Amino acid sequence: MRRSLPLILLATALLACRPAPARQDAPPMLVGAWRSSLQFTSGAFASIADLEFMYVFNQGGTLTESSNYDGAPPVPPAYGAWRAISATEFEARYEFYVTAPAPPDAFKTGAGWLPSGRGIFTERITLAADGKSFTSVITYEAFDTHGQPADGGGTATGRGVRIGF
Repeated sequence: MRRSLPLILLATALLACRPAPARQDAPPMLVGAWRSSLQFTSGAFASIADLEFMYVFNQGGTLTESSNYDGAPPVPPAYGAWRAISATEFEARYEFYVTAPAPPDAFKTGAGWLPSGRGIFTERITLAADGKSFTSVITYEAFDTHGQPADGGGTATGRGVRIGF
């Protein structure tokens, strides 16, 4: 037993001196759920004074966005991608489908809202130092059903807050 004690002490010392495991980088602080108030200064959304977006920025670079106006006219949420530009600067690009009512006679028989194009938002986000809020600048591009540029594009500024407990 006495002969093995030095070996046990040596093994313990070697284990204690091993390098620490490599530290994994923390995910960007943008990951999570957010609510943002927007004000467009030009384009189709400029007349809306109470526009809000809710986002989920997923680790891995995807995002989902929905607005308080998704029901007027009915449109699905927007889907897209985001990336870190620096520790506090991010860029997001997300797309959604636009709808228009069917002709009145067809609408009466249940045709509903038909595809009429899509929109693309490109947003530059600046995260506050505490990670609980952000400001942003957004460009909106409108496209018709053939993918050609359409009227209605514009620019906006936004102010977001993290959704949490």
